[in-house]
Amino acid sequence: MALAAMALAMSAPSFAHGVNRTGESAASQSRLRPTVNNRPPHYDAILAGGGAAGLSTAFHLCQALPGISLLIVDERARCRVDHSWCYWSRSPSHLDQLAYRTWDRLAIVGGTHTMVASLAPYRYHMLRTGDYCRFMHATLAGQPGVHFARASIDDIEDGPDKVTVHTDETHYTAAWVFDSRHPTALNLQASSRHHYLLQHFVGWEIATDEPVFDPCVPHLFDFRTPQQGAMRFLYVLPYAEDRGLVEYTVFSDSLLPAGSYATALRAFLETVLGVQTYRILRAERGVIPMTDRPFLRRQGSRVLNIGTRGGRVKPSSGFAFERIQQDAAAIARSLKAHGHPFDLPISPRRYRTFDAMLLRILQRRGELGQAIFLQLFMRNPIQRVFRFLDEEDTPWGNVKLMLTVPPLPFIRAWLSMVFEGLVQ
Repeated sequence: MALAAMALAMSAPSFAHGVNRTGESAASQSRLRPTVNNRPPHYDAILAGGGAAGLSTAFHLCQALPGISLLIVDERARCRVDHSWCYWSRSPSHLDQLAYRTWDRLAIVGGTHTMVASLAPYRYHMLRTGDYCRFMHATLAGQPGVHFARASIDDIEDGPDKVTVHTDETHYTAAWVFDSRHPTALNLQASSRHHYLLQHFVGWEIATDEPVFDPCVPHLFDFRTPQQGAMRFLYVLPYAEDRGLVEYTVFSDSLLPAGSYATALRAFLETVLGVQTYRILRAERGVIPMTDRPFLRRQGSRVLNIGTRGGRVKPSSGFAFERIQQDAAAIARSLKAHGHPFDLPISPRRYRTFDAMLLRILQRRGELGQAIFLQLFMRNPIQRVFRFLDEEDTPWGNVKLMLTVPPLPFIRAWLSMVFEGLVQ
């Protein structure tokens, strides 16, 4: 389905769950409809945050409940456009046509060993945040019940019949609130019962004078860089033989000095890839929390945490984008089928234990991460690894996978967690 046709189909009139906007131009999307009797309008739902989780949830709500009235509140005028999001999937989706690149193979590289795996029935996609946000804003702006407000949220007040969102300028009410604000206000630091790491990276999109990359094979993990007591690798997304994105990524409990990322990138490009002349077209950087600490999903009777705030980041890998899409679709299904958004799938408990064990190993002996991930991918069909990371495989599939990784670190992690009463 063409993106334009999808946007038009979503704009088709249907039943309304609230007061809809009428006669508003695209240029005034950041303005709210006028108050009624000096009261701000009431919405079916408010999205607290307009990033990937907020926009995706709004999109799926509009698909499931045409005519729903939504307010998206974010203090930023627009999404960041200097990042890329990657994910694997085995089913077609509305995002496929937005992909900047799609690959059918992936490589895992460690020392002298390289594995190139065919992904079928999966495919690996890369989206640019700018393309994603432009599509989402254009599609949602065509919905008669969707509004945007640029404001900073001071407080969310839950109630039995409605939720009140207080901003720096006014307040709004809704039947439901989906909160994806960055959890900076939450105490994410490790406790005696939980582990906490950061996945931090700096990437350069470069152009070279000579062919360097195989445009058909990204490197999901390239360990040809010194480990220095922490799991470190390069993530390589090739766009053409002479252009690609190269990211230096570290799993550790603290950030590196600012210049260390550039030093590692230059060493990889010049020493490993043999690139002496290149131009940096753009740079991106990020920090992703990796923790087994439970994130509260239901923040009250009418507030649901989503995105990073709702624990949608996979603790042991940092992948989140596809998990956010699946969560947004499940929220919309629940609201349509049950009249509330809380009937959501829960992953089997064993995956939380797997995550905790790996985080404990990486936190205490980060340099072991290279051997663990190399054996994980090189001794298993990549489809089994994806099912494991997606938390979809059977217990027997999990057993077969765990038998392929170095046993001693996991045995020690398991025993220490049992001794500390952390395994339920």
